Amino acid sequence: MKHPEADANTFHYALRGAQAAPPVAFNEADSTSLLSECTDKLGRPLKDLRLSVIDQCNFRCTYCMPKEVFTKDFPFLSSTSRMSFDQMTFLVKSFVMLGVEKIRITGGEPLLRKGLEILIERLARLRTPEGKDIEIALTTNGSLLAAKARSLRDAGLQRVTVSLDSLDDAVFQRMNDVGFPVARVLEGIEAATAAGLSPVKVNTVVEKGVNENQILPIARYFRNTGVIVRFIEFMDVGGAASWARKSVFTSDDSRRLIESEFALQPQLTQRANETACNFDYADGAGSVGFISSVSQPFCGDCTRARVSADGKMFTCLFATGSFDLKPWLGEALAPEALARKILGHWRRRDDRYSELRGVRAQAGSKKVYPTVRMSLVGG
Repeated sequence: MKHPEADANTFHYALRGAQAAPPVAFNEADSTSLLSECTDKLGRPLKDLRLSVIDQCNFRCTYCMPKEVFTKDFPFLSSTSRMSFDQMTFLVKSFVMLGVEKIRITGGEPLLRKGLEILIERLARLRTPEGKDIEIALTTNGSLLAAKARSLRDAGLQRVTVSLDSLDDAVFQRMNDVGFPVARVLEGIEAATAAGLSPVKVNTVVEKGVNENQILPIARYFRNTGVIVRFIEFMDVGGAASWARKSVFTSDDSRRLIESEFALQPQLTQRANETACNFDYADGAGSVGFISSVSQPFCGDCTRARVSADGKMFTCLFATGSFDLKPWLGEALAPEALARKILGHWRRRDDRYSELRGVRAQAGSKKVYPTVRMSLVGG
């Protein structure tokens, strides 16, 4: 008999044939104690978990997984070294005990992980210590989304973010470097909207001299659709071997381009710990956001932890080390035991890479050490 992860289609059978399990509750006394202690050295709580389910991707985007580095022989994680869905569910329970309210499924390309709906269905049953629902989101390159959007929504996924760097097919194919057509990503966005994974967000990484001419076309395309576009400054993430500060097209530049055609007004209320600075179109046609981690770092509000598919915890997108959680994922252990290990690591956290990037640049120093590759821990 196949393991359920071996075939995504088995999810539909399992969901329809089995009785729905009740929401998972936690020991209130233990959770309250852990929550009161869970802040890092800079006073930042732990609210968001980005969980990578696979480090492989079917794109070779030049700013993340350039083909000359991520070759056919690149040593990606084997299927046996990745956490099982049972282990991931156990791990997420522990993070929820510490105050995590939002889970973002990432990769690599997470939709390459077979049977992903099974994991999402399990996570959708979790509740915070106060009994509130956990928000479950997913980031994808959109290549497989058209076929998966409905089953992901049925499993309990609430929102999806799609990476889309150009509407011009030639530019898009050049940036993904595998010849994938933009039309199929747009089909995926439409399918996600139709399935109710809303509001769908689109992330556009803007690299000067490469695709800044796509900012206005993308803004125009998604006006009046309900889709929220966020323009992201090109970052020196692990994998971006060609990064240089001169290639950064700032958020201010992107906003000015859009304002040359459409009036924008800043949103009066911003979601706590939001990475984007959000604006509404003055004519009511929707909203747009700008993520400025290079020109306007937001480390002081960062409440995110990242866990790779093999169970390593990273406290920053630019981390140079990790904490292995796998030894505490055994069946004989309780989520509380893992939660206390995570708590101890989080309380030692003092990461603020993006803020220090500017200090180093002013001092004339450059990045001389490797940071974790983004394909391992997600964006």
